[in-house]
Amino acid sequence: MATVLARPVLAYRGCAIDGGWVDPGRRLEVICPSDGSLIGEIARGSEREIDLAVAAARRAFEIGPWGRMPAFERGRMLLRFAEAIRAHAEELAGLESCDTGKPIAQGRADIDACARYFEFYGGAADKLHGDTLPFLLGYTALSLREPHGVTAHIIPWNYPAQIFGRSVGAALAAGNACVVKPAEDASLSILRLAELAFEIGLPRGALNVVPGLGEEAGAALAAHPDIDFLSFTGSREVGTLVQAAAARNHVGCTLELGGKSPQILFADADLDAAMPVVVRAIVQNAGQTCSAGSRLLVERPLWERVCNELRQRFAALRVGPHDSGADVGALINRSQFERVRGFVERAKADGIPVIAQTPLPADLPAGGHYVAPIAFGPVPEDHELATEEVFGPVLACLPFEGEAEAVRIANGTPYGLVAGVWTRDGSRALRLARRIRAGQVFINAYGAGGGIELPFGGYRHSGHGREKGFEGLLEFTRIKTVVIQHGEIGERQP
Repeated sequence: MATVLARPVLAYRGCAIDGGWVDPGRRLEVICPSDGSLIGEIARGSEREIDLAVAAARRAFEIGPWGRMPAFERGRMLLRFAEAIRAHAEELAGLESCDTGKPIAQGRADIDACARYFEFYGGAADKLHGDTLPFLLGYTALSLREPHGVTAHIIPWNYPAQIFGRSVGAALAAGNACVVKPAEDASLSILRLAELAFEIGLPRGALNVVPGLGEEAGAALAAHPDIDFLSFTGSREVGTLVQAAAARNHVGCTLELGGKSPQILFADADLDAAMPVVVRAIVQNAGQTCSAGSRLLVERPLWERVCNELRQRFAALRVGPHDSGADVGALINRSQFERVRGFVERAKADGIPVIAQTPLPADLPAGGHYVAPIAFGPVPEDHELATEEVFGPVLACLPFEGEAEAVRIANGTPYGLVAGVWTRDGSRALRLARRIRAGQVFINAYGAGGGIELPFGGYRHSGHGREKGFEGLLEFTRIKTVVIQHGEIGERQP
């Protein structure tokens, strides 16, 4: 396969702390998922570097220029950061794509989304308003929105630049100082973003990045006694550990823990509009997306037609390295490859029919972690393929009859992140939007436009709290109530 991008060979041997680089003296290799090649190395930070980063953030917030900066100046700083991201967009996209294995087109979209987050939150920084509250005669009561202080951000490997933007952008806009722990499998774009932040003059300590292993740097950050709020995106198993660690210090947190999101096709759906979206929602980033549309619920009259559409569309997909122009890239690492392949093999062993499967090219790099996109169905409602997050390009298709059954199946997992409803019946669409337990419900669409402005988060095992949009900004603030007794004119004052 012809390549269109040179692959970087980089060394980020330091942790970005207090406006400079601290070398912990230990390294992690950076492996390209497309072919298993070594493309660089990063620092392996641990508890010591986390302590330094948290202390730097505390100084920045308490006594440094960042903590005293007016909101409109913070906004301008974030807008300058967005400009720098756009000026280096192709470089950042190359890092993101090579580091994660995702096709370069997706890498470019991710960097664009990262810039948009900083633009959105830069514009919102001076629009965090409190309220005046009705209270007793002779008193004025106010509520103020204030930053938490030092916020911790544990970023996953599937969308590092995007999730950095939505999490750190909101936290900085609110006036917090940040400590970021990127995933050990995907740190390059975030480390380069830290460099850009230093270059545009972000005050020292406002942003600190400590790469390293989850059980070392990540665990130390989650349990650190001097953080004030924590944002985590990842698996529900690790999310439980993170939340428990934060709870020991009585620290609040936002958790986004994945999903088993349904797309529901009714018999009156516009299939020409729906099917490209349905396929894209499961194969984007090789299915390694928390909001992947990994369950397809099909009203029975449409079943055969939808199966035929899936066969044609999956057959047309191209699988290949991140720099080959493919539709679907490699999975992030060997562990994830084995996990996804295990789901596929068990489903086949259980006799679940394969509806559609993408052929893998014969010339794929031997060291890459490639799984062919595949659709199974009909899948029993209680099978693991219909209830567990696979985090790969594996679609579970389930037939249904009528609205009540569609809602029951849609709500039949522990998750509740996103759902899609495809129908021309407006009343039906609104009924289902209210009945489905999910943080986002799209009608005749799915995951539209990246959703920078749209509050995002889950019900139940998909987590709690909200990111994106103005709600995401509010998560990084706390309310303070101020009550002033001033009396009334003519009263004797105390």
